[in-house]
Amino acid sequence: MFDDWKEKIKDNPEVSRHLLWEYDFDRIDWEEMKYTVVQRVIERGWMNDFYAIFRLYGGIAGVREIIKDLPEFQNPKDLSFVCNVFNLKKEDLLCYTRKRLREIHINS
Repeated sequence: MFDDWKEKIKDNPEVSRHLLWEYDFDRIDWEEMKYTVVQRVIERGWMNDFYAIFRLYGGIAGVREIIKDLPEFQNPKDLSFVCNVFNLKKEDLLCYTRKRLREIHINS
């Protein structure tokens, strides 16, 4: 899906301001906010937003590592999307293992 990402980041794409509407966009610490930024792009971003996070966070491999540590996805479709597009197993994701642990705890 993102085979052309190395070409696309040469245009210096930026994350859409509307994704982070509640923050002062000009003062965002992109490293500190990486989990929020990546999650917002996954949930509501356009293709250009994905290219922007690839540029910011070390390409597909860097974004893949951030995705692994995201605490949750509100929509199960987002979980399915990241697993398929970023070649991940749901068991590799913190959000999935936390959910499973909660289910086990509740049902025990």
